[in-house]
Amino acid sequence: MRVRPGASRTAVGGSYGEGQLVVAVGKPPVDGAANAAVIEAVADAFGLRRSDVRLISGQTGRSKVLELAADPEILAVRLVELINK
Repeated sequence: MRVRPGASRTAVGGSYGEGQLVVAVGKPPVDGAANAAVIEAVADAFGLRRSDVRLISGQTGRSKVLELAADPEILAVRLVELINK
């Protein structure tokens, strides 16, 4: 996933590079604020609780890997919908 911190509004959708989901958040990348906003935005976009989304890598970069605790088939369908948005 590719993050755009400091965006004018929070949005999840579109692709970057080779199929990375784009997540735009309004929070700046300071003291973990953007990471928390990314987790909240992704949870909302996938219909999950925030506790079901965990940041695996990319704490300080724009490219991040998240773990989502849900049915992989349902997540895959939703991911394709969001990337093609």
